[in-house]
Amino acid sequence: MDTSRWSAAPARTASPRRRGAVLERAILDAALEQLSTVGWKGLTMEGVAAGAQTGKAAVYRRWPSKEDLVADALEAGLPRVEGVPDLGSVREDLLALCRVARDAMYSRPGFALRAVIHECDPMQAERFHGVIFEGVVEPTIKLIREVVTRGIERGEVRRDAADGYVFDVVPAMMMYRSKMCTSEWSDKDLEEMIDRLMLPLLRPYED
Repeated sequence: MDTSRWSAAPARTASPRRRGAVLERAILDAALEQLSTVGWKGLTMEGVAAGAQTGKAAVYRRWPSKEDLVADALEAGLPRVEGVPDLGSVREDLLALCRVARDAMYSRPGFALRAVIHECDPMQAERFHGVIFEGVVEPTIKLIREVVTRGIERGEVRRDAADGYVFDVVPAMMMYRSKMCTSEWSDKDLEEMIDRLMLPLLRPYED
C-alpha cells in the first residue's frame, strides 16, 4: 500500500513573535528605512508595518499618526556627535567636526532627517522642530563653541568671536547647501568653507 500521500508535511519552524522593545525597534528601523528610500511623502504606515514584518495594527497601537512615528524614529536613530578631538589648531578641529557632521548627514538616519526637512510643509515641520534642534543643531553648536573656546585659549581666535552668530555659521551653511542646492559636501568643500568663511570670522584683528 502506497502511504506516501498520507505522509506528514515537514514541520515549519515558527518565527519567534516579537514584543515590546524588540518590536518597537524593528518598527522604528523600518520607518527610517522608508524615509531614506521613498521619503516623507512616500512613507506609509502600511509600508512601515511590512518592512518591520508586523501588522498595521501593531504600528497604530503605538503611534496614532505618521508624524508621531517619524518623530520617535528620528529621535531614536539620529547619530550622536559626542565630541571632537583636540588636533592642535582651530582649523583642524573645525574640519574634523565638519567631517563628522557630514558623515551623519549622509547616514541612513541623516537621509531620513533630510527627507523630513525637504518634503514637509511648515505645519508638519513644526512637529519635528524639537527633535531636529535638540538632536542635531544644539549638540553641533555646543561642539563648535568648544572648538572656538580652545582656539581662544591658544591665542588663535579673538575673544569676541565666541558669538552665537558665529556658532550658527557651520550648521546653517551645511543645512542650506543640503536643502536648497541639494549638493553634497566633499572634503574640498569643507576645507573651503573653513578657510574662506570660518577662519576670517575667527582670526584676531590685525593691529
